[in-house]
Amino acid sequence: MATTSVARSGALTTLGLCFAVALLEGLDLQSVGVAAPRMAHEFGLSVAQMGLAFSAGTFGLLPGAMFGGRLADRIGRKRVLVISACLFGLLSIATALVSDFHTLVIVRVLTGIGLGGALPNLIALSSEAVPPRLRSTAVSVMYCGIPFGGVIASAIGVSSAGDAEWRHIFYVGGVGPLVLVPLLLLFLPESKAFAKASRDGKARPDPVGAILFGDGRAISTLQIWISYFCTLIVLYFLLNWLPSLMAARGLTRPEVGYVQIFFNVGGGLGALFIGMLMDRMPPRAVVAGMYICIIASLAALSMAPGFTALTVSAFCAGMFVIGGQSVLYALSAAFYPAAMRGTGVGAAVAVGRIGSVAGPLAAGQLLAMGSSSAIVIGASIPVTLVAAAAALLLVQRPRAND
Repeated sequence: MATTSVARSGALTTLGLCFAVALLEGLDLQSVGVAAPRMAHEFGLSVAQMGLAFSAGTFGLLPGAMFGGRLADRIGRKRVLVISACLFGLLSIATALVSDFHTLVIVRVLTGIGLGGALPNLIALSSEAVPPRLRSTAVSVMYCGIPFGGVIASAIGVSSAGDAEWRHIFYVGGVGPLVLVPLLLLFLPESKAFAKASRDGKARPDPVGAILFGDGRAISTLQIWISYFCTLIVLYFLLNWLPSLMAARGLTRPEVGYVQIFFNVGGGLGALFIGMLMDRMPPRAVVAGMYICIIASLAALSMAPGFTALTVSAFCAGMFVIGGQSVLYALSAAFYPAAMRGTGVGAAVAVGRIGSVAGPLAAGQLLAMGSSSAIVIGASIPVTLVAAAAALLLVQRPRAND
């Protein structure tokens, strides 16, 4: 009984600290979008330059996820998470101190590396803190911190009226992780699954190719990658372009801010709700329903006539798109053994980040060609169908045994 109580306490501590890191990661991920208009005004940036600033952090996420996940299988999840939190905390503060565009781009790429290194370790730590039957719930509890961090970023943006106040969001996003680091060092337990793999001599993982495609994992890996890539195309298209598309529909600046807040609130609640369903219902039914609801919410968002309808549609889109991504993170953790989970999840996150770059770029091209916001949103529906097909095939495959 005492052992069970200690294990439960350790799991709650792990999930609480991972949630806190994810909250700060979500704040930083959306901070540039919130600060962009004020940054453009102060630095005299063109639309193209701001697009590059948006993409800089995303480009850094890709190598960060790959190296962060790989390193986690060698030296441990906790150590890499602490290093990543220090990195993106310091560089978020550095973002507030930049004085020219070129420095801004460099700092955001480096920040993205820190953010990218944290995510595979957050997924691994959360999934390994609980029994396999609770894995989806645990990852969802952690992941809902990311959209809730976006809520904080949006709230700071709405409450900061002056053009010079954009730096506040980066100070908050930088000091937070640095304050959290001592707590991680003192209270975050290392993954028991990783510790067991280390004792068994399995913590020196195989070559990356063998991890991803060996022992019958090739098909599962490809299905994970396709579902990540396509779902993140839709998610990052909405994260980057939703404010602009809502403004084009005639919403005022505060109304756009509220739509973005409701999108993130829906995402946090959806991550919790859908993750818990995955542990209590047949996964195939949950995944099918999730993608049906994504398509329905995107259709509603493309046709909503006014502020109230757009807010409700954005809430639903956030609930199922962001919630769906949390389910995919839990699934990826389930298909790789503990000794190689960091590498497998990190590779999937990195592939997904390619989609997070492609989505906003494709939407920008459609808008440049004169497409309406309804057409741009509707164009993401076929991509969602591809993601759904890959995810539905994935949940039928056998999972790893730790």
